Amino acid sequence: MNDFTFYSPTRFVFGRGVCDRVGTELETAGYRRALLVYGGGSVVRCGTLDRVKASLDASGIGHVELGGVRPNPEIASVREGVVLAREHDVDLILAVGGGSTMDAAKAIAVGAVYDGDVWDFFRKRAVPAARIDTACVVTIPASGSEGSNSCVISNDEEHLKCGLNTDLNRPVISFLDPELTFTLPAYQTAAGVTDMIAHIMERFFSGEPAAHVTDNIACGIIRAVIDAAGRVMDDPQDYDARAALMWAGTLAHNGLAGCGLGVPGTGRDGDWTCHGLEHELSAFDTSITHGAGLAVIFPAWMHYVWREHPERFLAFGSQVFGIEPVDPAVDDLSDIDEEITPERAVRDAVEATIDELQDFFVSLGMPRTLSEFGMSEDDIEHLMPGLAINRGESFGSFKKLTLDDARAIYRSAL
Repeated sequence: MNDFTFYSPTRFVFGRGVCDRVGTELETAGYRRALLVYGGGSVVRCGTLDRVKASLDASGIGHVELGGVRPNPEIASVREGVVLAREHDVDLILAVGGGSTMDAAKAIAVGAVYDGDVWDFFRKRAVPAARIDTACVVTIPASGSEGSNSCVISNDEEHLKCGLNTDLNRPVISFLDPELTFTLPAYQTAAGVTDMIAHIMERFFSGEPAAHVTDNIACGIIRAVIDAAGRVMDDPQDYDARAALMWAGTLAHNGLAGCGLGVPGTGRDGDWTCHGLEHELSAFDTSITHGAGLAVIFPAWMHYVWREHPERFLAFGSQVFGIEPVDPAVDDLSDIDEEITPERAVRDAVEATIDELQDFFVSLGMPRTLSEFGMSEDDIEHLMPGLAINRGESFGSFKKLTLDDARAIYRSAL
């Protein structure tokens, strides 16, 4: 197990109706004026935003609003939020929504106390040194942004989608009410499931040796997610299943599932190549849902790199899906004509694991190929400049990759 530092300062308030306690909790914590950040879709239609505002009003917490934050949040809305936060002297940025809203809130929080342009942080021209505190009311379990140190923002003018990782991004308090997710469309639920599983796999497949305690935590969360996802698809108002997904989404990305698997010298607790490859997809076409892109990219990457560390794939297949390589010494192979060598047994088990994972994603309604997004081979070159800026000419810790490798992975996913 590699050395690590685990830091998760966020206070989580979890359960039925907790969005009605937002004002009370924030008043107790000493906050007096908040900038409300939200998208404007379901949080408005379902009344969640009104419930939160009523709770703030009842506790005497003033608030101003920034609505209309889109999926794959764009830097223009962040800049607008920075102006509002300064003009109204807020002491809290309060996100109500999913990962995009939370990421926008985090970016506003560091930008509001910075003299330059907030985009500097995402282009690595500056490092944030302070923030306004953030809090979250989570309506979509997926990104884990309610407890993570990460934040991803798009810049349409530059055709870039860039991330910022800093402990300043960690919210001070997050409210998780599973009942708010009852009305989520099946596609959004499925994309969220894919995203949280991907967060765990990025860490599991860091390229570092097994850390057995962490591996059991990681694979146990994935098994729980797979179980809950099936139940939610059958009954969208299954509270226990919705609660399992909401808490799993948080645990998948607050760092717990990567303890001891960090890559020495990088400061990262995983490989994160698949997230990098997907970010270029949703920067190229902002209508591509992040989780849906990951459902295509992750299996393609797995097929491309597994031979680098097959033992990690065998462990994953065994713990998540119960897949083991056949053993001629104990298994009945009388109906198989070919000789099963140890190498063949490993290959078959790994390939079966990857196929099982992708089939699960597809069973939820996720795409199998990039062509389902309307993409063609001609589009791949448009992804390369952003990938080079965000990841460099050589990247990856599980297997060192080049931009040509990235092209090959994208082509295999078409």
